[in-house]
Amino acid sequence: MAEVLGPEKYAPAHLREPEQRSGAPRPAYPHNQRNQALLSENLNATIQRIASVSMDEIDRLIHSLEDVRGLMRTEGERISREIAGYASLSYSAVATMKVMADSIKEWKGGPDKTATSEP
Repeated sequence: MAEVLGPEKYAPAHLREPEQRSGAPRPAYPHNQRNQALLSENLNATIQRIASVSMDEIDRLIHSLEDVRGLMRTEGERISREIAGYASLSYSAVATMKVMADSIKEWKGGPDKTATSEP
């Protein structure tokens, strides 16, 4: 290969033509490496932005579901208390009705009935 003469010989490396080597791969241009680094950084930033939006949405969904779970738990406890109160009230009503029925039986079969049937 002929020796380079003139200003090309003294030009900065990034402005010179790459040397041709037989059978060897050509070295990468420095500006290509910079472009690749910038592309890589842009891609990483885009992925992080998308991931953070997705993660924020997932966090909001989890908090909403936790709120619903808490509401369901407290409502379940309240309904259990209500059912226990109704069961107790029903039991009391049945017991009261038995007492009243027994009192009415005694009143109907009491001394007044025997006094009127003896003439």
